Amino acid sequence: MLGSLKIVLLLGVIYLCRAAEEDVIDLTDSDFSTVIAQHETALVMFYAPWCGHCKRLKPEYAVAAGVLKNDDPPVALAKVDCTEGGKSTCEQFSVSGYPTLKIFRKGELSSEYNGPRESNGIVKYMRAQVGPSSKELKSVADFEAFTSKDDVVVIGFFEKESDLKGEFLKTADKMREEVTFGHSSAKDVLEKTGHKNNVVLYRPKRLQNKFEDSSVVYEGETEKYSLKAFVKENYHGLVGVRQKDNIQDFTNPLVVAYYDVDYVKNPKGTNYWRNRVLKVAKEMSEVTFAVSDKDDFTHELNEFGVDFAKGDKPMVAGRDADGNKFVMSAEFSIENLLTFAKDLVDGKLEPFIKSEPVPESNDGPVKVAVGKNFKELVTDSGRDALVEFYAPWCGHCQKLAPVWEELGGKLKDEAVDIIKIDATANDWPKSQYDVSGFPTIFWKPKDSSKKPVRYNGGRALEDFIKYVSEQASDELKGYDRKGNAKPSKEEL
Repeated sequence: MLGSLKIVLLLGVIYLCRAAEEDVIDLTDSDFSTVIAQHETALVMFYAPWCGHCKRLKPEYAVAAGVLKNDDPPVALAKVDCTEGGKSTCEQFSVSGYPTLKIFRKGELSSEYNGPRESNGIVKYMRAQVGPSSKELKSVADFEAFTSKDDVVVIGFFEKESDLKGEFLKTADKMREEVTFGHSSAKDVLEKTGHKNNVVLYRPKRLQNKFEDSSVVYEGETEKYSLKAFVKENYHGLVGVRQKDNIQDFTNPLVVAYYDVDYVKNPKGTNYWRNRVLKVAKEMSEVTFAVSDKDDFTHELNEFGVDFAKGDKPMVAGRDADGNKFVMSAEFSIENLLTFAKDLVDGKLEPFIKSEPVPESNDGPVKVAVGKNFKELVTDSGRDALVEFYAPWCGHCQKLAPVWEELGGKLKDEAVDIIKIDATANDWPKSQYDVSGFPTIFWKPKDSSKKPVRYNGGRALEDFIKYVSEQASDELKGYDRKGNAKPSKEEL
């Protein structure tokens, strides 16, 4: 009897798993646009079958799909295999790593999915995607409460229907996960603010300062300047509070002051140092400035060779336009910060390069790149190269290792270098090689005018040989362009 019960329970679990998997819509190039357009809100997972992260996400994703399909309004969850029937779709939406998740509304790409990767988190995050993306402010009290938030808010004031209102609502839909939007047509709100057909970005009280305006008015769309661009340009102000969930907002060249940033327990002390950074930022518009909490960014400081940020004064580090890293050795002061930022832009500083020792001998079938020889071995080698970025602890990398060695042996007499680099112990030009997981493989053509290309093919030896044969600047001696071995002289 007990055994029968176990079998019934097991069959029930299997049925539920299959049922949940069936709730995920499987899309290909041929039906993607048509099917996605049928759903008000949809989350799409772009994946590769061999990807370990994708395999871990799939069951969580399927459970979330089973829950969200019954919501009112429902949210559709779909998936696209980037290695088979969905290659063109993945290229269309610039998918460069797996899994990549994107949110679509009425068939159009709305935003990247930046939420959790477990079922409950996916459900909660996607439920926040439905409903109005902008809160209607019906009274002055609503307006005052909305602008008293601790975050930046963007408010549209519309006396009547207009093109600006349409642009505002469309932008709010696309940026709802990043920005808090509100709008009002209430007469008393328009009279109090003096705005009748405007969009205004309001900075929270804690970030207001004497170096910049507390609110900024959008002047309207031009060919090169949209409302979205306006919000992104002004959201963080002269000196943004850089946190783990918004680091993508801060572009190079970038200078960051690391110290105890805490607007809850110590807003006055936090702004004491931020105001000094603001004074420098006001003079240097060509640099992005930010402050970050040193405890939250310990790992990042380690990347700059700083094991521990000592003392009460900020520790300063930065990156130039190419992503090279620099550390300010002088004690923090307004004068020293200004000098550091100017020297960084002018290329007068010696970059910090995290690197293992350069190998004494590099004659093996697979060449070893480190931080200090990457430029010589890869960037400026004048040769084609297939480069693997790996982590020693990565199981997929360990599985690939013998294949990589065999590939190096097969191509040792060719004008192509097979290279590996421990991405946990070395720096590399991250602006050219975007490594988001391990292993990540890039093809680097010998022509320096061509950008490196991420390899997304199979992991078998024949897959690599076929790819290299096709991509090589000059046809290989041992293989034709299709990857077929050429007959040896003896065979001829």
